[in-house]
Amino acid sequence: MAGRYQVCRFEDYDKCFALRSRRRTNSFQMQCLMADGALITLDSDDILAADHVLAVGKEFPDVETCRRSLKDLAIALHFDLRIVKSDRSRFIAKCSKEGCPWRIHAAKCPGVQTFTVRTLNSEHTCEGVRDLHHQQASVGWVARSVEARIRDNPQYKPKEILQDIRDEHGVAVSYMQAWRGKERSMAALHGTYEEGYRFLPAYCEQIKLVNPGSFASVSASGPENCFQRLFIAYRASISGFFSACRPLLELDRAHLKGKYLGAILCAAAVDADDGLFPLAIAIVDNENDENWSWFLSELRKLLGMNTDSMPRLTILSERQSGIVEAVETHFPTAFHGFCLRYVSENFRDTFKNTKLVNIFWNAVYALTVAEFESKITEMVEISQDVVAWFDLFPPHLWAVAYFQGVRYGHFGLGITEVLYNWALECHELPIIQMMEHIRHQISAWFDNRRELSMRWNSILVPSAERRITEAVADARCYQVLRANEVEFEIVSTERTNIVDIRTRVCSCRRWQLYGLPCAHAAAALISCGRNVHLFAEPCFTVSSYQQTYSQMIGEIPDRSLWKEEAEELQGGGILRIRPPKTRRPPGRPKKKVVRVENLKRPKRIVQCGRCHLLGHSQKKCTQPI
Repeated sequence: MAGRYQVCRFEDYDKCFALRSRRRTNSFQMQCLMADGALITLDSDDILAADHVLAVGKEFPDVETCRRSLKDLAIALHFDLRIVKSDRSRFIAKCSKEGCPWRIHAAKCPGVQTFTVRTLNSEHTCEGVRDLHHQQASVGWVARSVEARIRDNPQYKPKEILQDIRDEHGVAVSYMQAWRGKERSMAALHGTYEEGYRFLPAYCEQIKLVNPGSFASVSASGPENCFQRLFIAYRASISGFFSACRPLLELDRAHLKGKYLGAILCAAAVDADDGLFPLAIAIVDNENDENWSWFLSELRKLLGMNTDSMPRLTILSERQSGIVEAVETHFPTAFHGFCLRYVSENFRDTFKNTKLVNIFWNAVYALTVAEFESKITEMVEISQDVVAWFDLFPPHLWAVAYFQGVRYGHFGLGITEVLYNWALECHELPIIQMMEHIRHQISAWFDNRRELSMRWNSILVPSAERRITEAVADARCYQVLRANEVEFEIVSTERTNIVDIRTRVCSCRRWQLYGLPCAHAAAALISCGRNVHLFAEPCFTVSSYQQTYSQMIGEIPDRSLWKEEAEELQGGGILRIRPPKTRRPPGRPKKKVVRVENLKRPKRIVQCGRCHLLGHSQKKCTQPI
């Protein structure tokens, strides 16, 4: 067999044979220099035998496996395969080129499904396929080729698929073939979108069976029972929130861009070390006022009577009419505050003045009413329109000085980026696999934080320890005057503050707002020989943190183990859910990236004290004196 000759060096034999699929002709030779010094000459027949062993007597489990194997062989050796006969008892194929003697005949063995090769003429006299396109590279072949990679990476893109197939197999497929191959592979791995909705009732039953005390419910609407809402809250999250989390909840949503549209709603708490703690998750067919009211009503049922023994909740969200009305209806006693990202963006876009924005942020962080009013006066001197803006955004909803609840230093919504990532990572998964992805991530957070807390030897969690250390360091420059056993007067060069260690109150309000002793409180406690760490709120202790993550989220069994049960439930009159009618429109969806830096305070702009221009300091001013 005449062919080209090429010398390659390989570390092992597997890498040597791996180059076989990249050759463009079915007749070639390679001389391989192995790491041990051995020199091996391989022709195309040797390489074929290493990967695609085909001989008389070879058996295949069934005719479909036989057909697929021969298609793989044709693609690997770049020749066109023509199927002459394929039925339940025989399979006959030959090379499509006229005059080429290559031919195979496989037949079914008596009494079993096995097919065996009866006759084989393995000689090729044709030149094979000379271009990159191959008739056997169908959508089904693409799906089988990329199934392993899609299992590890659901975000595997069609553009990457067609490039990898060209590099590995020397075959060019279209974008649509790659896209459809991925869709078929995803359906084989995870099931179809429609199956996901159909098995939701059984999935909820499995959650409650594996995690007793959890909430899981699904509802449908219309005569066709189209999916409307899904609500899930795990017992481990409920117990952890009541045990040691701060009475602070964040509400937010992210839109789903999969085959069927919808939105994911979430209520998340914040643990003692400022980590997000998802409490309840819902999937709805559409984000509207009705679904927000339903979600808050389910959240209220979840909290139940336990809210009587808890401090008053503080709820943070965006300024959205549906959320505002739902909070007022279902949590009338809770303090409701707005996310500062939304408020600050509105202020910035309204006034477009950097100096005014900087003063606005100083007003946001002002702890006392007097400090806040002084900043408002500065803003009014720059623009009188600020007064009208405050009518639209009342300060009691966002300013620390006027907000009656306790934010614990949280002014934005940390759950926003998490929801965005969930929607981005799961938009190609059916709804059950999406919820399983979220459950796996929450369970991993619980396990990692539980293991991490076991290595802590301090009284308080690390973030609280750092703040206490800073407060103790700042307390050294204060003069302490003791009024009685519990009240102290803390004198500094700037002002005088009153501290009451029994009620844990400081006139600067930082102790009450953050739950940790401020520098004034630390000075008073040190003066009377008290341990500052013991005056932090109980939720900041390591023992409370460990109690937060003490329970585990149980694994949901594979669907094959509860498929029969699901069919029995649906056959017995239990709800049979169909997909929602909100399907994704054609075309590429628009993406809006939520960046972490957008949630933070903007960079401070320096103003010159001599020329009063922005962008430089007085020291670097180049204006003449």
